[in-house]
Amino acid sequence: MFKGVLIEKDEQGYHAALRDIDDTVLMDGDTLIKVAYSTLNYKDALAITGKAPVVRKFPLIPGIDLAGTVISCSSGKFKAGDEVLLNGFGVGEVHCGGLAQKAQLQSEWLIALPKALSAKQAMAIGTAGYTAMLCVMALEKHGVKPDSGEVLVTGANGGVGSYAIAILAKLGYSVVAATGRVAEAQYLKALGASEIIDRHTLSEPGRPLAKERWAGVVDSVGSHTLVNACASTKYGGIVAACGLAQGMDLPGSVAPFILRGVTLAGIDSVMRPIHDRIEAWDRLAKVLSANTLEQVSTEIGLAQVCDTAQRLLDGQVRGRIVVNVNQL
Repeated sequence: MFKGVLIEKDEQGYHAALRDIDDTVLMDGDTLIKVAYSTLNYKDALAITGKAPVVRKFPLIPGIDLAGTVISCSSGKFKAGDEVLLNGFGVGEVHCGGLAQKAQLQSEWLIALPKALSAKQAMAIGTAGYTAMLCVMALEKHGVKPDSGEVLVTGANGGVGSYAIAILAKLGYSVVAATGRVAEAQYLKALGASEIIDRHTLSEPGRPLAKERWAGVVDSVGSHTLVNACASTKYGGIVAACGLAQGMDLPGSVAPFILRGVTLAGIDSVMRPIHDRIEAWDRLAKVLSANTLEQVSTEIGLAQVCDTAQRLLDGQVRGRIVVNVNQL
């Protein structure tokens, strides 16, 4: 038996709670892991509260991220004692995930924990920081450089937004942060934002084309915000879209794409090939300082996960939530 958050669906309905879990709940996998830290992401919060149909198998342990130590690995890719991390691959959705003290996964989903990071630091970064780095890599590969102009980051107080700001600022970019919590301006400026704008300037229906401003955009919001970001991106610029906090609709026009040559790049972090993951994590280990990781993250124990999930959906959580699975 081990401790973990378990989501069940039965005659009493849909519910999630901290439980003593039998090993038989774990699903097929060639690698058994003693989990040290996990995270609480937006997708995890949706899964735990049942606000969206994230979970497709029951019972299921949520948690799309984890870092821990290999207990055994029958594939030979890892050996007992190796430190590993995981993001995505349907874990926490169709396969038991990281919000528990044990996980059984496929070794092909795992990468070695970068030597410069502890398990806690890796989970302070988590899928949010990893996704932010994938967005930054997309901007770079498109040719956006620090002297190209301002880069817009939407959803700035969220995990992806916070890390996108920190990464871009560290690399020398001028970053403008869009947020609905302008009272958090000092936090965003401490991360490296040069200017803060209210999200309402982007979240309402706008014109097909607006004044050109952004050399690049990292958008985790979607809907009207993404449309307006595209409409105000400079000729030949790029918008990296990775989220849907406002909605998954795209109520816009083709005008930015056919009149200004704007590129809309979709950023998927769930099924990303291993070589991209290794590149992103190696760069994260070099770019992000221990101080930034402390600044962006808050640690909680397993017993606090379910209550914190609702607060996260209510917009009351800033930055990253790291879950110490051995702290109850």
